[in-house]
Amino acid sequence: MGPMSSLPSLLILTFSPIRSDPRVLKQVELLKGKYQVSTCAYGSAPEGIDRHYPLPPHSRGWTSDRIGLITRQYGRVYNGMTAVQEARKILPVGHFDIILANDLNALPLALDLKPRLGVHADLHEYAPSEKESDPKWRLFVAPFMRWICRKQLPMAASVTTVSQGIADEYRRRFGVEVGVVTNAAPYVDTQPTPTSEPLKVIYSGAGQRYRRIELIIEAMKGVGRQIQMDFVVMPNEPAYVDELKQLAEGIPNVRFIDPVPYEELVSLVHSYDVAMCFLPNSTFNLQNALPNKFFEAVQARIGVITGPSPAMVDVVEEYGLGAVTEDFTAESLRDSLNRLTEQNISGWKLAADKAAWALSAEQQVAPWGAAISDIARQAG
Repeated sequence: MGPMSSLPSLLILTFSPIRSDPRVLKQVELLKGKYQVSTCAYGSAPEGIDRHYPLPPHSRGWTSDRIGLITRQYGRVYNGMTAVQEARKILPVGHFDIILANDLNALPLALDLKPRLGVHADLHEYAPSEKESDPKWRLFVAPFMRWICRKQLPMAASVTTVSQGIADEYRRRFGVEVGVVTNAAPYVDTQPTPTSEPLKVIYSGAGQRYRRIELIIEAMKGVGRQIQMDFVVMPNEPAYVDELKQLAEGIPNVRFIDPVPYEELVSLVHSYDVAMCFLPNSTFNLQNALPNKFFEAVQARIGVITGPSPAMVDVVEEYGLGAVTEDFTAESLRDSLNRLTEQNISGWKLAADKAAWALSAEQQVAPWGAAISDIARQAG
């Protein structure tokens, strides 16, 4: 028996490609070495863990069982998900001391695997509102999500999520206490750059229609050459990204640049002056968003412009990190852009530098460490 054998065994379970999932990678970094860490996910193993259970790439962590959803046979719907079926084939029941289940769709499986000490659930959003802009999803899938919440959340030893507004909603609707671990980026030891001329603004994020990125392009139609706006948009919905590029044609100070690997993103953002963290409030999760890009901007030591999203506004005001638009229209965003000056941006950059440690992943992940060690203590 090696020295590792005395550590409690911990499975980190996710139906995502683990090496490109920043939130799950932070869990791995925090917990490896303190526990015997295994992972179950798509793709290859992250660095430094004890064992990896890869999910077949063809399997899916969502349902396609329409009949089951319509007739509300939710046990059948869950067990029919191909990722759940494949995970059951490779994961031993009763083998792990603790399981950290990522997202609601992993929680019932984690509980079925009967870890000796308990399950911690980390919910990356408010699951019952995940795709609420789609009427079919709202009608058939949302009740399934609420069923999992009602039945399974009370059985988790502890629960965390990404922002206080989402934590409050889980508590209000399902009566469970939920802690908050923000999507903070790892600490970067760097300095603010001098402010550029023209002022350089960046929007980086997923190319998904519900994010309404066209509002930012619309806002740029009335903004002078003193500002250069660059978009780094992932091709999640290629047709939508093509539409955005067409909209931007003829606006001389708007460019689209190629996405970079996640680990290079902060150093790219560092060469800008302001990050656009403008997310319209079209869904409950967007209303309560505190996104990766917000924290990446802080580590890059640049300012931010946000809409009046409560979670972002709280942090912007507490640390003096940037500007908040009046509302979610292109007009109010245009006003905020036109009011940018070298002086206020330099102040935001200094504020980001002061806040960088407090708002780093290293500080923000503490509730995970506490939750897992609370579960582990039961072994004594």
